[in-house]
Amino acid sequence: MNGLKEAVEYGVIGLLVGLSLWAVAVAIERWLCYRRIDVRGFTSLEECEIVLTRRLVVIGTVAANAPYIGLLGTVLGIMLTFHTMGTSGALAVTTIMIGLSLALKATAAGLVVAIPCVVMNNVLRRRVSELLAQYKAHHGA
Repeated sequence: MNGLKEAVEYGVIGLLVGLSLWAVAVAIERWLCYRRIDVRGFTSLEECEIVLTRRLVVIGTVAANAPYIGLLGTVLGIMLTFHTMGTSGALAVTTIMIGLSLALKATAAGLVVAIPCVVMNNVLRRRVSELLAQYKAHHGA
């Protein structure tokens, strides 16, 4: 069961950290792209939409799935706690609290990743809407 503890502590939380870094990198790249883009250079609305929405799905996917990954860590942590209690035969409060804190740490990590990703996704999608409105105003579409 030590392997399960390591999987929860390093695997789940490590996965969440990796996903958050990926989402932040995409958000920074998109924001820099939006700052220098000129919608007058596009020849069609479809081309404009494709360029503006590129890779935004990454941020949305991380935002949607990070809580579930944290929940997986929570379930594994609670299973680990129950297994430890069952095999040791002792109901030591410290053992229970350590296991539950590990489980709750995974939940917190999932939420810490998901909430900023939702905000980044909303901000960037709003900017896409503004740029598309500029395109339509300029091209009379």
